[in-house]
Amino acid sequence: MKFGIVQFPGSNCDADAFYVVQQLLKEEAFYLWHEEETLQNADCIILPGGFAHGDYLRAGAMAKISSIMKSVEKFAEAGGLVLGICNGFQILTEAGLLPGALLKNQCGKFICDWIYLNVENSETPFTRLYKKGEILRMPIAHGEGCYYLDEAGLEKLEKNGQVVFRYCDSRGNFSPESNPNGSLAYIAGICNKEKNVLGLMPHPERCAEPLLGGTDGLLLFQSLLTLKVHGSPASAL
Repeated sequence: MKFGIVQFPGSNCDADAFYVVQQLLKEEAFYLWHEEETLQNADCIILPGGFAHGDYLRAGAMAKISSIMKSVEKFAEAGGLVLGICNGFQILTEAGLLPGALLKNQCGKFICDWIYLNVENSETPFTRLYKKGEILRMPIAHGEGCYYLDEAGLEKLEKNGQVVFRYCDSRGNFSPESNPNGSLAYIAGICNKEKNVLGLMPHPERCAEPLLGGTDGLLLFQSLLTLKVHGSPASAL
């Protein structure tokens, strides 16, 4: 399986994603500069964390007009797998590939910490190896991670099973204390209606081996490999 990792000026988690794919999954990984127009026949596109274009104007606002995003949009519309992590999630919402927006954390501060997540949907290409209701521990590092969507949009999101991860405590309980950035409905990650595009604020690539303090993120990447049945993974969707 081939993973294309998009690099924007200011990306800083691209090497982490590359390491997970190449060293842990033992799959092919390559970088895609934001000015490129081809995805080089990638099976999965990763938009990594960081501060694309310095988060000028707002997080993801400049990145969405990069040349490569036109190709990413077409790829996603055709059923291709797209994963946006942290800043990548922000870019996906700005580009309209995922609904809603990521606002400044309600506490007004940048948060770098480990948090807990509840797996809300285990029937996406990214969560097939998790169990619904499973509690995960992952790190976050963001200043604009408060997910927001209007009431009608949230109703559709819930109805379609597009909420993939929610912030919770170690026992799976939801409370203001377990919601680090004040996200609407404790939302930490969502997918599109077709389930082939996922965006999440926590960093699975930073908890993919014991040396980093946890391995809960590895199953997200390994889930994608289960699609390798016949030909392109995207054909299995």
